[in-house]
Amino acid sequence: MDLTDELRAFVATAKTGSFTAAADQIGVSNRLTSKYVAELERRLGVRLFQRTTRKVGLTPAGEDLLARAPALLDDLDDMLAEVSEGSRGFTGVIRISAPVTFGETHVGGMLGRFAAKNPGLTFDLRLHDGFVDLASEGIDLAFRIGQSNMLSLKSRKLGEIRSVVVASPAYLAAHGAPARPEDLIHHACILDTNRRAPRRWVFHRGGAESVVEVQGRFQVNSARAAVELAAAGLGICYAPRFALLDALEAGSLVPVMDEFEGLSAQLSAVYLEGRTLPRKVRALIDFAVEDIRQADVL
Repeated sequence: MDLTDELRAFVATAKTGSFTAAADQIGVSNRLTSKYVAELERRLGVRLFQRTTRKVGLTPAGEDLLARAPALLDDLDDMLAEVSEGSRGFTGVIRISAPVTFGETHVGGMLGRFAAKNPGLTFDLRLHDGFVDLASEGIDLAFRIGQSNMLSLKSRKLGEIRSVVVASPAYLAAHGAPARPEDLIHHACILDTNRRAPRRWVFHRGGAESVVEVQGRFQVNSARAAVELAAAGLGICYAPRFALLDALEAGSLVPVMDEFEGLSAQLSAVYLEGRTLPRKVRALIDFAVEDIRQADVL
């Protein structure tokens, strides 16, 4: 058996905690994953896992190996990729995580544009509004909105996402337009529960901060759903600009309180610390920087 296959099976099993999950991650059978790990243990002459009926746990020897094996495999992959990509271009799979609405409105299209330039690549895009564990999910790159405090991650800032207050022309005709943040307490507001404080809307003007506690009949955990409800005339919504572009262009929503600046949140590309970033992932990040700038989605 090939030592690199054995090491890949070991790392995947260690990070996922089971042979079944590891097999799904590396694309082989459960039986073969277990066989690879057993052969690696025989080769090294030590037990790497303590096995139970429910899960596997690392032995001290397994912990030592896990501290070094991922970087070794990354270096090997990077070296082989540099040799092969020089003549054939990038190959293999890139696994990406992104927030649901941003993934639907921009990341999917961006990956399509990147794929057109790199026909040897395949992509696994997973949309989730939580901060997924990159290691256990086998994610190469995540697009994240807001700051992450995880020390195991490195990040590259892609820009600042601005939030805008909008309403439909029909709603404004029926209820009038708010002129100041405090006017919002008299309006039906649509709450996006993906925000850290959905009812607390914050604005800035001339260095001064205004905070208002809003109320409304609708609360949803999707910026896209909030935008659709607002376009239907059911209230005012406070949404990231990337979720509003189509509605603003169509005229189904219009900005209100233009002189007040909404909150902004950092958009970053994040990846695991302590590993050599594969060239294909590095290329995707560079592409994302330019693609987001040209698309003017932030």
